Amino acid sequence: MYPRDQLSETDSQPAPAQSLPIIRGERVYLRPAERDDLPAFVRWFSDAEVTRKLGARAPLSMPLEERWFDRMLGEHGKSQYHFVICLLDGGRPIGTIGFHHLDYENGDGEFGITIGERDEQNKGYGTDALNALCDFGFGALRLERIELFVYAGNDRAMRSYQKAGFTLEGTLRRAQFQEGEFLDVHRMSLLREEWKAQERRHSWDYT
Repeated sequence: MYPRDQLSETDSQPAPAQSLPIIRGERVYLRPAERDDLPAFVRWFSDAEVTRKLGARAPLSMPLEERWFDRMLGEHGKSQYHFVICLLDGGRPIGTIGFHHLDYENGDGEFGITIGERDEQNKGYGTDALNALCDFGFGALRLERIELFVYAGNDRAMRSYQKAGFTLEGTLRRAQFQEGEFLDVHRMSLLREEWKAQERRHSWDYT
C-alpha cells in the first residue's frame, strides 16, 4: 500500500455509488436504446434462430436500422417505448423489449420482446424483463391493460408469458404467413388488477 501522505486528495475520496436502474427486475434492467446498440440489433434481427418466431421476413442492414432508430426516437415516450434488456451483473445487453401502439385514452398497450443473445436464452431473463416492463406500464404509465400476440407453436414464449401472469384471450386463425404457411396467432393480456395481485417485488422495491 502507498503511504497515506503520498495519496492525492482525489485518490482518498470514496468511489461514487453505483446508480440504481429505474426499471429493473431481479436480474435484468431496462434502458433506452443508444445508437451504439445498432450493430447488436442488426446481428440479432438477422439471425434466423432469433427471428423465426417474430415474423421477420428479411435480414436487416445498418442503414435500415439507422432509419428505424431515427423514427423510434421521434415516437419514444409518445406512442411507444423501446428499451434494451441488460444484465444487472455486468450490464451486458442481451435483447430488446418495449411498448408499441400505446393508447393512453383507453389505457392499453401492446408489447414485444426479443432475447437476441442466444447463449442467454432459456434462463428466465425474458420473464424478468417482462415483469419489469409491466411495472413500468402499470406503475408509471397508468395502463389498465397490457396485451401481446404470439404465434402458434411458440410454446416457450407462451410459458414465459403465462408465468408473468398473462391470460390467453383468443386465437386469430391463420392470421400470419410465415415460412410458407399460415399460422394462428394467440392474443394474451394482463390487467392492472391481476398485476396488483402478484406477490413479487416491483421495480421500485429494489431502491
